Amino acid sequence: MLREIHIKNLAVIKETAIPFTDNLNILTGETGAGKSILINGINAVLGQRVSRDMVRTGCKKAEITALFTEIGREVAEKLCEMGIDCEEGELVLTREIGADGRSVARINGRTSSVSMLKSLGSFLINIHGQHDSQILLDSRRHIDILDGFGGDTEILENYRRMFRELQEVSKKLSELVKQEGTKAERAVHLKEIVSEIGGLETRAGEDDTLEQEYNSAKNAEKIITALGSAVQCISGEQTAVDLIASAERELSGFSEENSSIAELYKRLSETEIELADISSEIERLADRVELDGSRLEYISERLSAINTLKKKYNTDCEGLVEIFEKSQRELSEIVSRDEEVEKLKADRERLRKEVTEQAKLLFDYRQRTADDFSERVAGELEFLNMSGVVISVRHEKGKLTINGMDSIEFLISANRGEEPKPIAEIASGGELSRIMLALKSVIAGRDTIPTMIFDEIDTGVSGKAAQKIGIKLRQIGKVRQVICVTHLPQIAVMADSHLLIEKKDVDGRTETSVTELDFDGRCREVARIMGGENPSELMLETAQQEIRRAEKL
Repeated sequence: MLREIHIKNLAVIKETAIPFTDNLNILTGETGAGKSILINGINAVLGQRVSRDMVRTGCKKAEITALFTEIGREVAEKLCEMGIDCEEGELVLTREIGADGRSVARINGRTSSVSMLKSLGSFLINIHGQHDSQILLDSRRHIDILDGFGGDTEILENYRRMFRELQEVSKKLSELVKQEGTKAERAVHLKEIVSEIGGLETRAGEDDTLEQEYNSAKNAEKIITALGSAVQCISGEQTAVDLIASAERELSGFSEENSSIAELYKRLSETEIELADISSEIERLADRVELDGSRLEYISERLSAINTLKKKYNTDCEGLVEIFEKSQRELSEIVSRDEEVEKLKADRERLRKEVTEQAKLLFDYRQRTADDFSERVAGELEFLNMSGVVISVRHEKGKLTINGMDSIEFLISANRGEEPKPIAEIASGGELSRIMLALKSVIAGRDTIPTMIFDEIDTGVSGKAAQKIGIKLRQIGKVRQVICVTHLPQIAVMADSHLLIEKKDVDGRTETSVTELDFDGRCREVARIMGGENPSELMLETAQQEIRRAEKL
């Protein structure tokens, strides 16, 4: 619980340390004395939003430090998650607000984030502000109030976990279904690519290899033709060999008589032999050069097919192979998505049934809780001088949401016998304050938040109703630490600890101080609240009697 808060340079508060007891702590003071500043300071140290306007004029920063003792298991576990030591069950939260707008947070002296402060604050203090009764006017908040009263968070957490899982599956399924429209068309296109390129079974670099083979085959044909012509020139009809033989015969009759002719004759004979040998060699070479017409035709047709695809897809052989493989993978994924869609549909149906069953359990639990809630709150309202008011819970089934299938709204009947109506239609400000106090009262014994702060819960009430509120606050103070800001003497007299907030002029500047009052101080302050400044002796005596009487209640 909150043991002490130290505030420095916050608005009109120069510096003060405020101690709190375990039970009912009452804060009073004149309007504008700074009670709201104190609440703002507590909010700041709990991680709420702050502004540089909160810093006292002329100061570099404001600093608020809160000491909590006897911290609960949830807070200890939270600190452990944050890696922060907590010795002897004590916790110190600090918030610095710079005049430049910057903010610094510390937990047990360790610099931390504001979100960490806020996370811890939700386990430490429950603040009911002047306008928090307005949540009763918003029927969307009623389900949270009812769940807070019920206290069994496990059944709601189980439902929400399953509902989020259903949402996730439904989201995935929706995304896949959206793709269905273009998927079929895309699959047809991919099948065409796979069939067209895959049917050719091309390989990377195959076009270059075929070009080389094609060029070689075309040259072979030319070589064979040239060799055949050469043989014909040498050995065919009226070829070189025949002509040389004729020349040789013409000279043969004169070769013995003339040495020059003999030399020419010899050379012609040698040439005839050489040409005959060359002709034989050409024929042998021609036999070795292969020409496969069918292969050449195949190569020509395949090159044509490959070049057509290269032009169509604007790529080379390597690119064709890549396009084929990528299309195959995508086509496979589309087929897999079909299977995934079917699986997600099955999962969604299964989860929908499970969520619906869990929602029914939650609905039944809330129905039981609503009956108990109505009875308990009615008892509290009767004590708070609203015996004619009947509160009921309109509980209906609706569509599945994160909160279940429940539609919850609180109804009240201001007078017995009248039909219950929504709170927003008939409740006055004073009734709202007492209804909210009744709710806080029935919830106080069920939650684990050790400290409750009421900022002017007395709005719109007076007389006997105010007295009943004071008694109820004291009762809550027996099981929870209560800090209450009030303007009513009927509530102030119930204090276990009474703190006076005063505004004074010090050296030409306004300062707010907080003083813990002794018995005499309490009598003077209660008398001031009842009768204004400078209370009479009779008023002081009345205040004393009221405080004594309250102590016996």
